[in-house]
Amino acid sequence: MTAQNIAAADGTGDARLDGADDAGDDRLDGDVLLRATDVTKHYLLRADGLARRRRVLRAVDGVSLEVRAGETLGIVGESGCGKSTLGRCLVRLTELTGGRVDFDGQDISTLSMRRLRPVRPGMQLVFQDPQASLNPRRRAGDIVAEPLLVHRYGDGAAVRRRVAELFDVVGLAAGHLDRYPHEFSGGQRQRIGIARALATNPKLIVADEPVSALDVSIQAQVLNLFADLQEEFALTYVFIAHDLGVVRHVSDRIAVMYLGEIVELAETEALYEAPHHPYTQALLSAVPDIDDGDAVADGPPRERIVLTGEVPNPVDKPTGCPFRTRCPYARELCALERPRLTPTGNGRRTACHYPLTTA
Repeated sequence: MTAQNIAAADGTGDARLDGADDAGDDRLDGDVLLRATDVTKHYLLRADGLARRRRVLRAVDGVSLEVRAGETLGIVGESGCGKSTLGRCLVRLTELTGGRVDFDGQDISTLSMRRLRPVRPGMQLVFQDPQASLNPRRRAGDIVAEPLLVHRYGDGAAVRRRVAELFDVVGLAAGHLDRYPHEFSGGQRQRIGIARALATNPKLIVADEPVSALDVSIQAQVLNLFADLQEEFALTYVFIAHDLGVVRHVSDRIAVMYLGEIVELAETEALYEAPHHPYTQALLSAVPDIDDGDAVADGPPRERIVLTGEVPNPVDKPTGCPFRTRCPYARELCALERPRLTPTGNGRRTACHYPLTTA
């Protein structure tokens, strides 16, 4: 989905999303709020047949990244690449198998539940499915009030005032407080989820595919809401998505994941203009160029790259580079040695023995 499509669907033109992109340049100079160092999440599976060997599913396999205060880091990749698991690891909703996560200068990866409790308000998560993430038996106002009660925000009157304020912030009427989730549309339910995430005044929000379950026109409204809230409350986002058209217009930088690993990390426009990893190149070639008939698309159209073969099983990852079995440029070294995520110029990092270069 292009910027024009997003803005047009919201009925606001291009200004709001263009403004969000311009603001991103200033946010890139902020301090590091979140740092993940060699984060892994492995799941032990049942014994494998007669050998009775425990198999390991490597959902997240050695991810390192930084998120600067006030920026939006997009995480993209095919379904099953580990994006959502990584997002949950970053906020300790899922326990790490290995590695470290530092949030706001503090190592949270080994904190006990008791010591983690005062850190929780600063980092929240917006879930993918707004219907499944809301308790159908509770009223909307009670759902948003729950984190305030858990973290002892104040007395009943203070909580009610805060909930009404949050409803107004996300564009819901105060009269909706007593409604149940099934009485709202999908977009309204996601606004409730966003209000719940905002309740504790977080610094970081991990948005796990927050618009993928919504209609395109509603996606635009929710994306613009995210942009407005970031500007108003100085929020930092980790925005997980599989739609590269959407993530381009909400992210300052983008991390591309494949089989539980980050294969490329770069500033958004640099990544789209000249991908360095063959997997990134293939993903971007699948994004359609939409010509509205009034303007010529920027640059020549991308050549469509169709990857051959199946995505490998994360239980039995290929040796060396995990992408080599589908890579059109794979060589002997790719099967022998796993490439590390190393700098390839202009703040970009790429995990490839033979990174692509611009002509």
